[in-house]
Amino acid sequence: MQIHSSFRDPAGFLFRRDDVLLRQVNESYASDYDACAESGLFDRLISSNLMISHTEVDDAGMRPGMYRVIKPDEIPYISYPYEWSMSQLRDAALLTLEIQRIALELGLSLKDASAYNVQFSRGRPIFIDTLSFEKYVEGTPWVAYRQFCQHFLAPLTLMAVSDLRLRQLQSRYIDGLPLDLVSRMLPNSTYFKCSTLAHIHLHARSQKKHEDSGRSNAVKTESKLSKQMLQALVASLRSAVEKLSGKDVPTEWGEYYQDTNYSDSAMVNKEKIVEAFVTKFVDPKVTLHDLGANTGHFSKVVARHCDLVIAHDVDEMAVERHYREIRQEKGTNILPLLLDLANPTPAIGWDLRERMSFHERATGGAAIALALIHHICISNNVPLRNFAEFLSRVFGTLIIEFVPKEDSQVQRLLATRRDIFEDYNNLGFERAFFEFFEIREQCPVDGSCRTMYVMTRRV
Repeated sequence: MQIHSSFRDPAGFLFRRDDVLLRQVNESYASDYDACAESGLFDRLISSNLMISHTEVDDAGMRPGMYRVIKPDEIPYISYPYEWSMSQLRDAALLTLEIQRIALELGLSLKDASAYNVQFSRGRPIFIDTLSFEKYVEGTPWVAYRQFCQHFLAPLTLMAVSDLRLRQLQSRYIDGLPLDLVSRMLPNSTYFKCSTLAHIHLHARSQKKHEDSGRSNAVKTESKLSKQMLQALVASLRSAVEKLSGKDVPTEWGEYYQDTNYSDSAMVNKEKIVEAFVTKFVDPKVTLHDLGANTGHFSKVVARHCDLVIAHDVDEMAVERHYREIRQEKGTNILPLLLDLANPTPAIGWDLRERMSFHERATGGAAIALALIHHICISNNVPLRNFAEFLSRVFGTLIIEFVPKEDSQVQRLLATRRDIFEDYNNLGFERAFFEFFEIREQCPVDGSCRTMYVMTRRV
């Protein structure tokens, strides 16, 4: 079965056979594939942990147009650029440029520079598109330059100069942000910064000029670039990306753990309950999703007992800080991502199957939802039953904390709105969730009015 996201690539495509992920290399790509292998590019990138490993496999059922079949290492959870923090996107950009630098040294070049060619594994970005390279021809421009600017430099510049939330534009423009739009959105002061002037403002004008010449049937001319000039372009882009960093700005939940109503003893008790529930009821091989992870305090607690923890949060700064922290740890099994549970990541792209929804990717996993339910049910006015039904469609095992109205955090939410939440109490919670889950255990959190539950989905 072919993977829907790989249909655009003429070099080959991903497919599954007996639940094993494979990639077909088409005959049309044979020359470039052999050049990559013979030059040592694959070995160098794989040994440096810059690209996923792959092995060639025998395929008895040779089909017309097929040259090779390879088995790539599979990334356990696919994420997308519009779910990454700014530092994650920045690291993915630097990875792409480093790969292009190495490729040029070996007489090859990236023929595309899509952010979707990068995933995160063990706390670091890694390149996943084995067929993204072509033989370099002296004097030719970098065909992926425009794509790199649209997928990486443009959104990074917007986030650094204007607002981290402009990251969300990436889900609207699936092939990168239009440079003319970004140029208009940036303040005039960016015209005085050489890298932004060259790679965004003037680049946008150049694109417009070529579009106009195309409409007037004028003859297109490509500027000649020597290899040395192309290497200088890559170095210039690297310098531009390295200088872009997000400002630490106060956000609603970015300082959550400094503003909690838990005493130290209550927090320790909560950690013990969560750890005991995870150890007893969660299969360590199942991906565990920490919903409302903030800066990952409890992600670290449960990560000791799970192969992979996806730490979701809606707060841009919280996810940014969490990623910066775990980036320093080698071999971490935690992946911080941005997710608004009140508006989860949808399926987008061609036929709504090119990029998968949160539901599709998370289904079959387990979840912890701590200090979250009041934000969903009170802040977003989602009835308890609707929240329970949503969670049951995605997760087989759920560890959830109920935060009643007496809690100071709920009181803070209710201070600015009418209390229309008559069923929001322990009994209403249990009644709503009992319809979809079997409650296996529950335990009050010492020193608080909160209760922890562990439950499994009803079959």
